[in-house]
Amino acid sequence: MPLLKSWVTSANDANHPFPLNNLPCGVLSTQGTQERCGVAIGDMILDLAAAEESGLVRVADMPVFDVPYWNEFMELGADTWGRLRTRLIDLLAEGSADQAAVAPLLVPMADAELHMPVVVPEYTDFYAGRHHALNVGTMFRGPENALPPNWLHIPIGYNGRASSVVVSGTDIRRPWGQLKSPDHDRPAYLPCRRFDIELEMGAIVGTASQGPITVAEADANIFGYVLLNDWSARDIQAWEYQPLGPFQSKATATSISPWIVTRAALEPFRCNTPERLAELLDHLKDCGPMLYDIDLQVTMAPAGKPATTIARTNYSEMYYSSAQQLAHHTTSGCPMNVGDLLGSGTISGPEKENRGSLLELSWGGKEPLTLDTGDTRSFIEDGDTLTLSGAARGDGYTIGFGDCTGTVLPALKDPYAR
Repeated sequence: MPLLKSWVTSANDANHPFPLNNLPCGVLSTQGTQERCGVAIGDMILDLAAAEESGLVRVADMPVFDVPYWNEFMELGADTWGRLRTRLIDLLAEGSADQAAVAPLLVPMADAELHMPVVVPEYTDFYAGRHHALNVGTMFRGPENALPPNWLHIPIGYNGRASSVVVSGTDIRRPWGQLKSPDHDRPAYLPCRRFDIELEMGAIVGTASQGPITVAEADANIFGYVLLNDWSARDIQAWEYQPLGPFQSKATATSISPWIVTRAALEPFRCNTPERLAELLDHLKDCGPMLYDIDLQVTMAPAGKPATTIARTNYSEMYYSSAQQLAHHTTSGCPMNVGDLLGSGTISGPEKENRGSLLELSWGGKEPLTLDTGDTRSFIEDGDTLTLSGAARGDGYTIGFGDCTGTVLPALKDPYAR
């Protein structure tokens, strides 16, 4: 599909992340106005609450865009999702008869504050990137036992904390936790010393379900995708995860990008999952191209200094797709809600520069990174800003997500000190 030309001229730049082909969904506010739904187009945001009030956009008998989340719209179903996209393209396309009516409803991106685009009822994070799993497993268990015996058969995951999902730009406070040094018999309660990121994609469930669903049904139930940073306290994790897995080490925060890129916008970029090393059971088998060709990168900027790109990879490196993860999630009969968030798991590739976490990039701290500024890092230091970005490249256009960024603040004083 080529670039769809818009009368919003900034959207026609081949490198701009928000062309007419994209139309990602977000929540905005401006000085003196309340939060409401909008879609990005070039350097502008179409205020959908205003478009709905004016009658230019109507998807239901009651207003659904004058609220600070997309959940109400998603509940209307996939047919309504498609009708809105078609209507928005008609309104914003070059030569649109409605340009004069729509233009006053555009808000400059620079004048808007972006908020969480969705209410997240439940959050699940997966461990579904093979290169990441091999790297981490090799570090902790050796190359012979890098992958657990179940890894090639199911997408391993855990239920996370929906309450700690935050939008890009939210500062992240270094957590306290129980740490165990091999040099001491007893653990100690201390600020995290090995704070890390995980470069992930997040899938937003747009259709609720009851009971098991197929991979094809799961794919259709996904409304769209965001960039996701699963902040991770590696030293807390090392002590607590035996035998049940992550808990407090993953509860500090999970950052997502402010724009939901819809599944419809990503259709031209579908690609197959990697070659299977073990045949999947029938209910998890691929039913077509389920991944997307999306270039991803991570930058790190020490306080007051320029950023260095520390990792580049691609979403196509995942072993399990979000559709397979969602289908697996339902196999026990688990209901899924509109707005549920699924983290893909860390997305790493085969080369060192493709590793999506500092744990891998520094090989557990044994091989510190040297940034362009001359600073070295094994894990995140206070004041560091980490930024995730991603883009799919089309024929003369780019589909972007907006950055997913967070700055790490120093730990507070001991909350239990008296």
